[in-house]
Amino acid sequence: MIKSFEDVMKIAKERGPKTISVACAEDIEVLMAVNAAKKEGIADAILVGNKEEIDARAKEANIDINSFQVIDIKDPAEASLKAVELVSSGKAHMVMKGMVDTSVVLKAVLNAEVGLRTGNVLSHVAVFDVPDYDRLFLVTDAAMNIAPDLQTKKQIIENAVEVAYGLDIETPKVAVVCAKEKANPKMPDTMDAQALTEMNEKGEIKGCIVGGPFALDNAVSVEAAKHKGINHPVAGYADILMAPDIEAGNVLYKSMVFFAKAKNAGVIVGAKAPVVLTSRADSDEAKLYSIALGVLCAAKLFN
Repeated sequence: MIKSFEDVMKIAKERGPKTISVACAEDIEVLMAVNAAKKEGIADAILVGNKEEIDARAKEANIDINSFQVIDIKDPAEASLKAVELVSSGKAHMVMKGMVDTSVVLKAVLNAEVGLRTGNVLSHVAVFDVPDYDRLFLVTDAAMNIAPDLQTKKQIIENAVEVAYGLDIETPKVAVVCAKEKANPKMPDTMDAQALTEMNEKGEIKGCIVGGPFALDNAVSVEAAKHKGINHPVAGYADILMAPDIEAGNVLYKSMVFFAKAKNAGVIVGAKAPVVLTSRADSDEAKLYSIALGVLCAAKLFN
């Protein structure tokens, strides 16, 4: 099992290189990340966007732009559509967001003619390497689905499980995280958590073990689970932390980055190929790790 981002980088080299198409690549930090990925032997990139701006940003970062294919399209919507078309036509394995609004990239991903939609829910999966823990944590959904209903949560779990498989976690343990670990009709998310657990037990959610509701502490700490008398295979051993809504997920995401000092990566899944979509606040390192994560996801899809 892959337990750290050092492992992620090592295995991505073995399963790569893959090709990224970057939508609106005139972003210096994204260029630095794809350049580092190329040097690491993880991924090559096709840069789509305003060539003059791409050249200028590459010069600022001392990047040899001649080592990349550049497609000059100045309109952000057209550039995003071209980046997606490169994937749907088999010329690239994943899309990465550059200097463009997320909504523009996702509109291209969902385009009826050249897009990557499958009919499934798209969801964001973040991966964290937290100091003093023996495994990686996956957090979902911190960026896409605002207030998912029960069926959407089911698909969010299924998407996260696919990412876990890319990290060689054979039977991911999914903790449906709420404010408390007991189902309460006054707290609808706890009832959803109970329902998701039952769906897993009935075989409606496959390939993983789902438990919930869990409070965060008894999802990740064996001692906390024992203290509460919780006896479940997921208790204290969660690989995937599923948040009840985007607000809780986003707060958890930012807390792990800024308080726990965790290394992080993130992809959007549920389409025909991974979409590497990072925050502007993410470090260059996080963007590189996100590319590596995308490579592992793409390796599962295309190999």
